Amino acid sequence: MKPESWIERWKAGQTGFHLSHTNPWLEKCWPQVAAPAGSTVFVPLCGKSLDLLWLRDQGYEVIGVEISRLAVKGFFAENALQPQIDHIENFERWRCDGITLLVGDFFDLTPQMLVDVASVYDRASLIALPETMRLEYVEKIAALFAPALPTLLITLEYDQQQMSGPPFAVGSSEVESLYRQCFSISQIYSEQILDAEPHFRSKGLTSLIESVYLLKPSVGSNQ
Repeated sequence: MKPESWIERWKAGQTGFHLSHTNPWLEKCWPQVAAPAGSTVFVPLCGKSLDLLWLRDQGYEVIGVEISRLAVKGFFAENALQPQIDHIENFERWRCDGITLLVGDFFDLTPQMLVDVASVYDRASLIALPETMRLEYVEKIAALFAPALPTLLITLEYDQQQMSGPPFAVGSSEVESLYRQCFSISQIYSEQILDAEPHFRSKGLTSLIESVYLLKPSVGSNQ
C-alpha cells in the first residue's frame, strides 16, 4: 500500500488492526528475545500501539516509526504524555518518557537514526504490506541493522481469496523465504484465533491463524 493509503485509513478510522490492549504474545514471548536490559527496541509501522508502553515499562527505550501523524498524536494524547517535538532528517520526532516516535515513511529511515537499537518487535508491520512490498521491507530492515538483530515477529495466516487485506496473510513458508538468509527461525506459537476476532469472520474468513516467530541472527550473518 502507498503511504497515502495508510494516512487516509487513519483519517477515516479504518484501524481494525489497532488493539485496545497489549498484545498477549508480546507479554508471553518477549523474554525469549533476550534483549539486554535497558536497551533500545525498534517497532516499525507502530501506529498508536499500546505495546510501545509495555516495552517501555519493562525498562527499554523504544523507537517506533509511523507514517500517520494522526496516529502518533493520538498515542501521546490518549496516554497523557506530553512529547517534545523536533525534526531529524525527513522525520518529525516525538519524544517522551523513553518513547520516541518518528513520523514519516519507514523506507526513508537511515542506519544513523537507529544506531542504539538492539532488537526489533514486528506485530503489524510485515502483515501490513502486500506481497509485492514485503521483500523490499525485509531488505530495508537488513540495510538498517547490520549485523541482524533478534526479532519477535507476529503474523496472520488465512485464505487470501476470502479477504483482500490488510492485514495480509503471511504463511510460514514465506517467513522462511524472507528471513532465512540472515536468521535462524523458530515458530514459537501458532493458534486459531477466529472465534476471538468476529469482525474477521464477518468479512468471510473461515480460519485465522496467528503465529509467533523468534528470529535469531544466524552465526556469521552480516546483513
